[in-house]
Amino acid sequence: MVMDSVGIGGAPDAGSYFNDGAPDTGANTVLHIAEACARGEAEQGRSGPLRLPVLDQLGLGRAVELASGAVPPGLGAVPDGRWGAATEVSRGKDTPSGHWELAGLPVPWDWHYFPDTQPAFPEALMAEVREIAGTEGTLANCHGSGTVMLERFGAEHMCTGWPICYTSADSVFQIAAHEERYGLDRLLDLCERIAPVLHEMKVGRVIARPFVGAEGDFRRTGNRHDYAIRPPEPILTNWAQDAGRTVHAVGKIGDIFSMEGIDHLHKGDDATLMGHLNRLVDEAEDGSLTFANFVEFDSLYGHRRDVSGYARALEWFDTEIGRLLPRLRDDDLLLITADHGNDPSWRGTDHTRERVPVLIAGKGAGPVGQVAFADVAASVAAHLGVPASGVGRSFL
Repeated sequence: MVMDSVGIGGAPDAGSYFNDGAPDTGANTVLHIAEACARGEAEQGRSGPLRLPVLDQLGLGRAVELASGAVPPGLGAVPDGRWGAATEVSRGKDTPSGHWELAGLPVPWDWHYFPDTQPAFPEALMAEVREIAGTEGTLANCHGSGTVMLERFGAEHMCTGWPICYTSADSVFQIAAHEERYGLDRLLDLCERIAPVLHEMKVGRVIARPFVGAEGDFRRTGNRHDYAIRPPEPILTNWAQDAGRTVHAVGKIGDIFSMEGIDHLHKGDDATLMGHLNRLVDEAEDGSLTFANFVEFDSLYGHRRDVSGYARALEWFDTEIGRLLPRLRDDDLLLITADHGNDPSWRGTDHTRERVPVLIAGKGAGPVGQVAFADVAASVAAHLGVPASGVGRSFL
């Protein structure tokens, strides 16, 4: 289970990554949320200290201390699970980099990032977008957050029908369009057809960002679709599938890995995904792999720098894990981790370069220490008894 963006600070190279022109040194998603809660500064929709008894019992507080040297307020339990902190080597603090490496494959190239200028994109690329879209122009052509793009360009999009093209600090090309004015199928076709051009540039993802509503009330829908570069080498999902195991992808895992090694896809918002996961605890085939991503920590709260919302999401997740753990079978392993940080107390709106927690139920208690992202894949493969071809080493 990947808690998207739930970092724990301490990345040794954080000074080489930036938000709003300042380095990520000192960013710590879990620590700073816990400190804000303890100070009474995260009171919207919740109140008081951060309450994560289940994750803390698995070792979250100790993992934060191991990663960064700091103990989060209220997270001081003696763990009854296995726990550690993982460090990324890929040169990126984005979703594909983190997930590929967690699946055993550090990114073997440098991603292409678009400059924070206006225009952000080369004219040759935009000419291809216009040709595929069948429009005389495009909108935005800049860096920005999705909600801001809708506020700035949504009304003009409704008048012109021109797609809204934007990017972020990640290696990504995003296209927003109204599901009725432009058409959902037309948007998906545009993204699918332009994706190979972006992938050739080593841009990690093309993302379709459909929305609905009218001016002043534009809302993104759940029909987002990511067109990601296909991993160039086998990853954990391939290892399991090639060994005859069934692989379930919960959330955007299928998009991130371009469906490599995946048999069944289960999608929805985070509450729906948790329902899928609970069902799979009972129904998934013996020896199968379930790989889940819970994205709303990142998409709804991290980028929007919403400390209260992030705290609420963590407490909801903790409660749900508490309900799931007693239902695991004797030979089940549950491993909870993250792909990068997104400290909601930090400057800017981008991800933060951090270590991530590794919390394990089903393999006794005790520390696994400082590990690599790729060690997660090796350890899951070892538990499943399938051959691993990645660079990681099992810590189980």
